[in-house]
Amino acid sequence: MQKIVPHLWFDTEAVAAARLYTSLFDSSSIVNSSTMDDTPSGSVETLKILLSGQEFILMSAGPLFRFTPALSFLVACDTKKEVDRLWQGLREGGSELMPLDTYPFSERYGWLQDRYGLSWQIMHAGEKGYSQKITPTLMFVGDQCGKSEEAIRFYASVFRNADVGDLLRYGPGEEPDREGTLKHAAFTLEGQEFAAMDSAYEHGFTFSEAVSFMVRCDSQEEVDFFWSSLSAHPEAEQCGWLKDRYGLSWQIVPTVLDEMMRSGDPSRTARVTAAFLKMKKFDIAGLRKAYKEDTR
Repeated sequence: MQKIVPHLWFDTEAVAAARLYTSLFDSSSIVNSSTMDDTPSGSVETLKILLSGQEFILMSAGPLFRFTPALSFLVACDTKKEVDRLWQGLREGGSELMPLDTYPFSERYGWLQDRYGLSWQIMHAGEKGYSQKITPTLMFVGDQCGKSEEAIRFYASVFRNADVGDLLRYGPGEEPDREGTLKHAAFTLEGQEFAAMDSAYEHGFTFSEAVSFMVRCDSQEEVDFFWSSLSAHPEAEQCGWLKDRYGLSWQIVPTVLDEMMRSGDPSRTARVTAAFLKMKKFDIAGLRKAYKEDTR
C-alpha cells in the first residue's frame, strides 16, 4: 500500500478531473468513490484513482482552496510524442507557465496549469530514464525561498524510510536566485519520489491546502508521531489535517478509517463521519467507538 498519497481538493470538479486524468495516463483507473454528507462543506465526494499505477485521492469539497504552481506534478515521458499527447490533453482549457519547447535539461518540456488549475510539468526523460512516472514537485517561494534543502532534510529526518538524492545548486550570475540555493533536488520518502526547488522570483503564490499529502498510519502511536513531528500551525489543525513549518499541508490518517468508511452501513458511516469532524488529530479509539455503537 502506498504510504504517502497526494490529495487534491477541487471545488466541484473531482469526478470530471478523475475522468480526464485517467483517460490520458496509461495504466490508470478510477478505483472507487464515496460521499460524506453533513460536513461543513455539505456533501463531499471523494475518489481514489490510479495514474500510471500511482495512487491519488481527489475530493470535491467547495471553493475554499485553490491550486497553485508551488506544488506541481512532474511527468516523465518515454517519447516526445507522449509529451505532446499529454500536453494537448492537459493544456485544453488551461494555461501555459513555460511553453512546450526544447530546454537545456530536456529536448521536449513544458509547464502548464490544467482547466482545474492543477500544475503539471511534462518532460521527455530521454536517456536519463526514470523510476517513477509522476513526481510531486515542491517550489519554495516568497518567505520560504532558500529553505528547500532545510525542508528536504527535515522530511528525511521524520520519515523512517527516506533518502536525499542529487542536489543541483544555483551558481553565480543566476540572480535573483541566491548562489548555493537549490535549482533542483530529488528525495525519497517511504518509497515515494519527490522533487524540490527554490525560486526567488516574485510569484504571488505559495503552498495551498488544495494539495496535501496523506500519510497512512497503522497505529495511534504512528499517528501521534507524525502529528507531533510535522504540525507547526495549531490553527490549521482539523480533521487529521495539519500544516508544517514550511506551509505544506499533510493529512495524518489511520488506515482503519478507510475500512470503517467503506463498511457499507450508512449509519456507521454517518457516526464515524460525525466523530472525526470533531477531531483535530485522529483518535483511533474514538473512531472505533463511533463505529461500533450509536453514541447519540
